Amino acid sequence: MYGPPGYMLLAGIMFVVGLLVQSRLKSKFRYYSELPLDAGLSGKQVAERMLSENNIHDVRVISTPGFLSDHYNPENKTINLSPDVFDGRSISAAAVAAHETGHAVQHAVAYGPLQLRSKLVPITQISTTLSQWVLLAGVGILGLGRGNQTVLLIGILLFAISTVFSLITLPVEYDASNRALKWMEQSGLAKGREHEGAADALKWAARTYVVAAIASIATLLYYINLFMGRNRD
Repeated sequence: MYGPPGYMLLAGIMFVVGLLVQSRLKSKFRYYSELPLDAGLSGKQVAERMLSENNIHDVRVISTPGFLSDHYNPENKTINLSPDVFDGRSISAAAVAAHETGHAVQHAVAYGPLQLRSKLVPITQISTTLSQWVLLAGVGILGLGRGNQTVLLIGILLFAISTVFSLITLPVEYDASNRALKWMEQSGLAKGREHEGAADALKWAARTYVVAAIASIATLLYYINLFMGRNRD
């Protein structure tokens, strides 16, 4: 499996796995979005309450378009919640809002992995844009004959940056979920079945990052194997 067919097979497998996890995630969130939160708070109110109870007063909670487009922006200190989460008063809305607020708490306490990930964002954006083209050139798909080992090595190094970013993302996401669930229980916002539902929803959200990390590692190993194989020829 030293050529493009091997990579296509690997990419196809990871694509299917990713689709299955994404489908399961959407199913879970739709299910829990139909279960109202007993406290009756909207996602916006959950986020604002969690911020307040963590003594964070310089972060705004705003609405952003899209489904599951929720994220925390450390640059302008905003918690961006999708409409279903921002206005929703369900278990899933509360879980997502608390998770994104967990990132704001990470930022406030200078959580190491989050700081490192933020520093890697610019170079990761560049490496993500360039790596695939450089790798394709290195293996010879872009008209370089059998390919060029030096170009392939450069592509591998660029792709490795994206892989490192994916790995650092894992503890950042899991820690944000743990902070969210701990706060939801301690604050009395969600207990029993509500807390279990929130944990289940966030578990599937985290698995999307696990799949992305595994796919990135597998792709990186594939190209390293290809590089080493050609050196042996």
